Formats: sequence, C-alpha cells, structure tokens
Amino acid sequence: MRELVVISGKGGNGKTSVTAAFAYLAEQKVLCDLDVDAPDLHLIAHPALRRSGPFLSGNLAEIDPAACAGCGICHGVCAYGAIQKKGGRFGVEAAACEGCKVCVALCPAKAIAFHDRCCGTWFESETRFGHMIHAQLDPGQENSGKLVTLLKAKARERAALVGLDLILSDGAPGIGCPVISSLSQATLALLATEPTPSGLHDLKRVAELCQGLRTRSAVLINKADLSAEYQAAIHAFCDAREIPVVGHLPYDAAMTTAMVRGQAVTEGPVTPFGTRVRRIWAELQPLLEPAWQARSGEHQS
Repeated sequence: MRELVVISGKGGNGKTSVTAAFAYLAEQKVLCDLDVDAPDLHLIAHPALRRSGPFLSGNLAEIDPAACAGCGICHGVCAYGAIQKKGGRFGVEAAACEGCKVCVALCPAKAIAFHDRCCGTWFESETRFGHMIHAQLDPGQENSGKLVTLLKAKARERAALVGLDLILSDGAPGIGCPVISSLSQATLALLATEPTPSGLHDLKRVAELCQGLRTRSAVLINKADLSAEYQAAIHAFCDAREIPVVGHLPYDAAMTTAMVRGQAVTEGPVTPFGTRVRRIWAELQPLLEPAWQARSGEHQS
C-alpha cells in the first residue's frame, strides 16, 4: 500500500490546495484529511457523508448526585479544580477534568463514574475525487495523534476493501503529534515550503523529523518566485540532504480563484499553473515506487 502525505513545517504553504489538485489527478486512491484540529480539505472536496462515529480517548469523571454523600473529599484532592460545588451539590466541570481518576479512587461512597470521553468525530464520505476519510477533533481536546492513527487505519481498511493501492493524505502543519502520526507507514512525505526565512526554517525542522522517523521525503517549493535568494538556499539544503525537489509553483491567482470556487486548481480548463501541477504529480510517481525506496535508503537513512 502506497501512501503520499503532503505536509509543511508551517501553515499557509498551500499543502491542502496541492493535495486537492493531486486528488483530481490521481486514480485508484483513498483521500484522507489528517489535519484533525483544523481540517479544510472538505471545503474543496465537498464530501457526502456515508457514516461517522465518535472518537473516544481518555476518560471523564461524573458524580452521581443520588449516591454522593457530600463529603467534599473529591473537591479537595482534585489538582485541576474540576470538581466544584454548585447549588449544594458537587459536580465535575468537563472542560477542566484531566481524567486522572484520583477522585474515583478516593471517593468513600463510590459515587463517581469514570466514562470514556468523546473527543471528536470521524467520518467516511464520498467525493467527486473518490472515497474520503476525515475527522473533527472537538475544541480543546487532546490526543490528535491518536485520532490521526485511527483515520490512517480506516483509510487502509477502505483501500484494501475496494482494491485501491494509494492513500493520498493532507497532513497537519508543524512537527507535533498529528504530524508524527501522519508519517507512520507513509511511503513518501511531500514537504511544501516557500522561499522565505520562515519557510526555510520550518522546512529544516520537518525534514529533520522525516529523517528521524526514516520517512522518505521530497520538496515542493510554492510561490517560488518570491525570493531567488531563499529558493537557492532551499535547493542548497535539499542537495546537502539528498532530498529531491520535485517542482516549483509560482505565485499565481489561479490558486486563490480555485479555492474561492471550491475546486482543485487542476479542474476545469487547462491552465499554465495547472500544467505545472500535473508535471509535479508525474515527477512524484517514481518516488512512490518500492524500487526508489530501496535505492534511496542508503542516502536518507
């Protein structure tokens, strides 16, 4: 099973637009949005929901008012201030509860339940690009990496079920837990960057992460005409690390126009910008093959 994950060291580098453009071009794939904190691939893909389910992670304490003796021990031992007395009764503030279970263990009346916590929702949908797996983590909830792992497992299950050999994933920005989970079992990470000081800085961070996880990577320079100096610096960095640069995309209003229309930039009439994206997609194909993986192992491991 091949998996291409499009990521970037920071937000705003165009990874979602690039993923959508590839989704229009790719055949025999499952589309996956792994940015569970702030997903936006659905704004272009317009998914039609097939089924969904809760994402359960961690636990939440809940006091049974009928069984509670009102001793206040739970209030005294809670390090997070999650247990408060209102209207003469103790209750749990869900947003403050860390699920540590101290109150449950020390309650003499055994009046505190310890339920699974629902932290978000996962979705399986159909789009004009094909099947799509995506999710939304509830505000303030944690374990986004665990939710990403769940989505990747569902994408692989779906791909195996219908005989598809490619998972195309839109990853989260940065280098945190959801990105680390996104890179697990990935065939190739495409690192979208821009020729700016912050673009180069964050490219170095995410490239180092890929190297540490032994995930093969390639680089796409978006808005490549912003700075010849930093474009050259990106090439120098990639050459030193033997990371292939698969293409350059200029700053072009075609990208914004497509987003406003809720389309991939490769949809509709053929444009010079869309043609560049098609060439980059073609450049990526041999990098997704096992033969290239074996040859590159000596260089990037």
